[in-house]
Amino acid sequence: MGVMPESDILTLLMGATLAVKMVMIFLALMSIWSWTIIFYKFITIGAARKKVIKGYEAFVEAEDLTNGLKALGKKDDSPLGRVSNLAVKEFRLLEKADVNRERKRLLVKDTLRRVLKQGISKEMRLMTRNLPFLATCANAAPFIGLFGTVWGIMHSFHSIGLAQSAALATVAPGISEALIATAIGLLVAIPATIFYNYFLGKLNEVESGMVDFAGAFLNRAEREIAWSSKGEKSN
Repeated sequence: MGVMPESDILTLLMGATLAVKMVMIFLALMSIWSWTIIFYKFITIGAARKKVIKGYEAFVEAEDLTNGLKALGKKDDSPLGRVSNLAVKEFRLLEKADVNRERKRLLVKDTLRRVLKQGISKEMRLMTRNLPFLATCANAAPFIGLFGTVWGIMHSFHSIGLAQSAALATVAPGISEALIATAIGLLVAIPATIFYNYFLGKLNEVESGMVDFAGAFLNRAEREIAWSSKGEKSN
């Protein structure tokens, strides 16, 4: 019984052509960076989601706007805190506006709505940063691997011509090393696709929570403007 030739993955990788090796190295770098993004986003988006859910619940349960803002905790510690910080600055300026009650309510609606929308957009931009790279890996990695495979097969056929033999033993190693490039491309693309879609789902939850908070903040701000105006009128 003859000894089987060594054909493990490491040997095939070491025996690959320079072009295939470069493709594999490039795919390896893509994989490392994509997994770095995945772990980082898994932590940051998960934490942001929890803070938004808890912050919104605490804000709604508070008696008034001031207590609701206190319930959010540190301003820079959560997306809602940073969004509310921008809105509060505008709200305080609107409170000092020398206009009648109806005009003041309109200012609150229009100005705070824009500020809250801008704050939410800013937070979403921060949380979605680097996610497009996962989409790029999901779409491009299989084709990059396929390029390595095609190149390796071309090299194998060239070797057939030089050896003037179409025996399987002649072409099998080259074809095997070429197919590894496609396999590596899929290994890069599959987790990138899965986690990209997973993060999009979580980000939709975060955005929905911030939009709900913006609506609750705007409603309370309008009520406080109305109450303060009534107090001024009665005096």
